[in-house]
Amino acid sequence: MMNQSNQTQSPNNVSLLISQSRTNTLGNKTGTWRFVRPTYKEKTAPCTNACPLGIDIAKVEMYASKKDYQNALNTLLMENPFPAVCGRVCFHPCESACNRQFLDQSVGIHHIERFVGNWGLNNISSQLNYPALNGAKICIIGAGPAGLSVAYFARHLGYRCDIFEKSSRPGGLLMSGIPSYRLPDRILLDELQRLNNDGIQFHFQHTLSMEQLKSLKQHYDAIFLCCGDDAPISLKIIGEHLTIDGLNLLHQIRTQKAPPIEGTVAVIGGGNTAIDVARSLLRMGANPIIVYRRTRKEMPAHPHEIEAALDEGIALKECVAPTAIEKKTHFQQITLQIMKATGNSRDGRQTYVPDDNRMETMQVNHVISAIGAEMDIMWHNDQWDLSLSHCQMKQIGDLPVFWCGDLTTSEKTVTHAFASGKQAVISLDVLRNSGIDKMATYFNQCQVGDGPALSFEMYHHEGKRAKLNNNDIVQFDRVNTAYFPSIPATQVKKRSKENSISSFEEVITDFDESQMIHEASRCFNCGTCNDCDTCRIFCPEMAIQWDQENRYILMDYCKGCGICIEECPRDAMDLEVEP
Repeated sequence: MMNQSNQTQSPNNVSLLISQSRTNTLGNKTGTWRFVRPTYKEKTAPCTNACPLGIDIAKVEMYASKKDYQNALNTLLMENPFPAVCGRVCFHPCESACNRQFLDQSVGIHHIERFVGNWGLNNISSQLNYPALNGAKICIIGAGPAGLSVAYFARHLGYRCDIFEKSSRPGGLLMSGIPSYRLPDRILLDELQRLNNDGIQFHFQHTLSMEQLKSLKQHYDAIFLCCGDDAPISLKIIGEHLTIDGLNLLHQIRTQKAPPIEGTVAVIGGGNTAIDVARSLLRMGANPIIVYRRTRKEMPAHPHEIEAALDEGIALKECVAPTAIEKKTHFQQITLQIMKATGNSRDGRQTYVPDDNRMETMQVNHVISAIGAEMDIMWHNDQWDLSLSHCQMKQIGDLPVFWCGDLTTSEKTVTHAFASGKQAVISLDVLRNSGIDKMATYFNQCQVGDGPALSFEMYHHEGKRAKLNNNDIVQFDRVNTAYFPSIPATQVKKRSKENSISSFEEVITDFDESQMIHEASRCFNCGTCNDCDTCRIFCPEMAIQWDQENRYILMDYCKGCGICIEECPRDAMDLEVEP
């Protein structure tokens, strides 16, 4: 008879006994092995770092991809007063910084913003609730982008706002300087309803001088100068009086008061104003020719705007500068100096000088001066008590006066004007509550990435983002691309050339919902946990748990192996040395 020891042995003398536990593994607290611990640490996406407003773009895309439009809108509105406007007119530096471009193509961030902004305009539930008034009252001169931004953010901090505007309606450049084929009236008017509040009062057809401002001192706790650049820059050539001012023409077109302009029209300039004027003239039946002293490569207008103008058939005459305009019987004759590049770089562009005495003439029906505008001399000041990236402040007696928007920013864009208003309001609030000496401390707390954008959410201490004072910017090499197959970007639909140039209807159409979700889903969500659960799936100890929409780590069992960190697709986790 085989004994018991023989029964537990295989023919090859291998034990057949298997260990058995009568308890679960909760008693084996493997966390004692750990010398580093994982932590969820959200970081700054490069798109957010590039955004003048510091919008938490990764979070917007995450919510949008999940059809959570209310939270996507709330995230936008925390930093941007008018997302449906910015989705149309912002030149989206965020997309040039997008990490996705190194895999295939950048995410169409501004199209997603436009969709979410439109959704907000169509949903009453998205209307804002402002806090109670705090007893302070501010005066805002100018109802353009900067002035509207000041009112929006100041009212969110409880300030009562009086806005004085020299024209008969709000909007400034948004209403008078951007053609409706880029920004329809209905979109702007609907966005402006966001400022429909008892604490915000508009006073139209009011023109104030610096002297008149002094009389306002007794009525207000601060004054914000948001007048914009409205003094046309002079061509300084013979016959300049024969030209038509481009910015004024754009205003006349928007108000349907433009004079008839036919035939060949020379548009002098290479910036966005020149492009907008030329494309508008084309829609009026004229034959515009853009005349620029450098080459297309050096034009300050944004590349996609230049491309759109050329695609519509607008001619570009490069390397010529007007020196004189002479009125003839049936036309105007422009004398042009031929220019040449010297090879010397200035602000990233080559310097152009006259090519000896080489000249030519050009015969046209009209000449439009579209080289931009500058600050009215009465707002000039060169002594500041506070000088920041997007605004400046001078104390006049006990009254802080802020210069905002085009009066101070080097980038003359709508988004930078919005950013200027936000920065100025935060500055005032710090000044009143903590003093000018604390300005740097507060700015460091709400700086987005490596700056200069400020987060209103971080300053206002609302929401999760208030905890993310983080200048750690996620670069492409920290994205786990194994989780992201190459997916082509969603193609934007445009009206045909023939239809586009026959009216001022919007050229670029909105994404439909399926297109928006497809595009938002392409986002890496750099540095932002989007609840993908990859960390929980790969944790060998099952130490990562999920309970009532809250993800947490059971430190008693986490060994600090770092697998969750390595597998995280978007660098939203870090390993920290145990204290």
